Amino acid sequence: MKQRSVLKVTLTERFAEQLKTVIFAIFVLNVLDGILTIVGVTTGTAVEANPLMANLISYHPVLFMLCKLVLVFLGSVILWRSRHNIMAAFCIFLLFFVYYAIIIYQLKWINLRYLLGGSA
Repeated sequence: MKQRSVLKVTLTERFAEQLKTVIFAIFVLNVLDGILTIVGVTTGTAVEANPLMANLISYHPVLFMLCKLVLVFLGSVILWRSRHNIMAAFCIFLLFFVYYAIIIYQLKWINLRYLLGGSA
């Protein structure tokens, strides 16, 4: 039976702490994304890009937020448990940068709307 080769990362204590910090930052960005999305959608100034989550947010914003938090938490737990796999460690950082970019986009949109007097 052929065994599949998986790249493993030898985690130093410092790198493991950095991964924990990045995962915590993902949670914070996720909460901020949820709040900004709820405010944007309920005020009619934004649209949720994910069709499944768009249905959920229109049905019940608190349920939307709860679902968002649980899904990101579960995904983070899976990535954390697989952190010795180089792809999992990479995905932790990738997820951080994706959320970071989403927040920057949302904040720029809010700033643009403010500068244009709410007519953007």
